[in-house]
Amino acid sequence: MPSTNQPEISRRDLLISSAATVAMTGAAPGVAAAQFADRSMHYTSTISLKVNGESRDLDIDNRTTLLDALREHLHLTGTKKGCDHGQCGACTVMVDGRRINSCLTLAVMHDGDEVTTIEGLGQPGNLHPMQAAFVKHDGFQCGYCTPGQICSSVAVLEEIRANIPSHVTGSLTEQATISQAEIRERMSGNICRCGAYSNIVEAIVEAAGARA
Repeated sequence: MPSTNQPEISRRDLLISSAATVAMTGAAPGVAAAQFADRSMHYTSTISLKVNGESRDLDIDNRTTLLDALREHLHLTGTKKGCDHGQCGACTVMVDGRRINSCLTLAVMHDGDEVTTIEGLGQPGNLHPMQAAFVKHDGFQCGYCTPGQICSSVAVLEEIRANIPSHVTGSLTEQATISQAEIRERMSGNICRCGAYSNIVEAIVEAAGARA
């Protein structure tokens, strides 16, 4: 006959024990993930940028965009946050002479780079020719997109000078020329909600002539 000295386990006790085991094993991965996320929240880097000719050292979260580094850490608020998705061009700055959407790139990716914002192009009383042309031709209304428009415009003229073709460039073997079609195509990534496009084109054409 089987022994009758073994303790009996009720159905209720079994269910309670099983539930406790499931809770403990299910919680372990979640706890580990939470601990990892908590540690990753504190990953920072020290970077050095040359912004508008001045060396600036920053201690920043690795996830900080270049746009936020400029606005929130260096307080250069001329560069605007528009869509924050790289679709409007309001955050355009120049990095090592090339225009980029600063909302789409991390600041840590530009350690040692030279960054030019709208503040570095000119100052009141000593405007950059492109800024002066925008003022003359009313190339803005609300002005929110204007810093990105101007930075992009300056870079556009350099692209044409360097003979970098666009989608409307007629010949890949001849020097690219300044035309309304070229300017409109190259500036198509900069959106103006006020619709000052024709005035912007006129300003760029005049600035190109002044530079020449």
